[in-house]
Amino acid sequence: MTDKIDELDLEIIRELKSDSRQSYREIAEKLNVAEGTIYNRVNKLLETNVIKRFIVDIDYSKVGYDLSAIIGVVVEGGSLPEVEKKLSKEPNVSAVYDVTGEYDAILIAKFKDRQSLNDLVKKIHKIPNVKRTYTMVVLNVVKEEHGIGI
Repeated sequence: MTDKIDELDLEIIRELKSDSRQSYREIAEKLNVAEGTIYNRVNKLLETNVIKRFIVDIDYSKVGYDLSAIIGVVVEGGSLPEVEKKLSKEPNVSAVYDVTGEYDAILIAKFKDRQSLNDLVKKIHKIPNVKRTYTMVVLNVVKEEHGIGI
């Protein structure tokens, strides 16, 4: 396999996205290719970081994380990379995006309660060079998937 992603690679990725617990044999049967081909392709996709890891898709509200927030952060000076690195280490933060527009970074975070959200916002304000934040609380989740249709 070359470093270029082809249709078979995409089909393998689709299968793994739908159920990453299925065996290489099951995927091979569905795609009508040899099991060794699936094994080799998945290993190459892992080696090239096309597939970064296999994770469990959790319904966080069912484990007590009912509060989601989107937090815009404005940072002064050239310290954005350091601030983003600190923010990415926060356990409630699931995504940190370096963005254009009114904010320098956008965070996605989940919490069990308002106090936990409040604590994080106050902690962010204590980080050197953080000028301000803007917090939006999610009222209803219409769609939340960690991936797109390929």
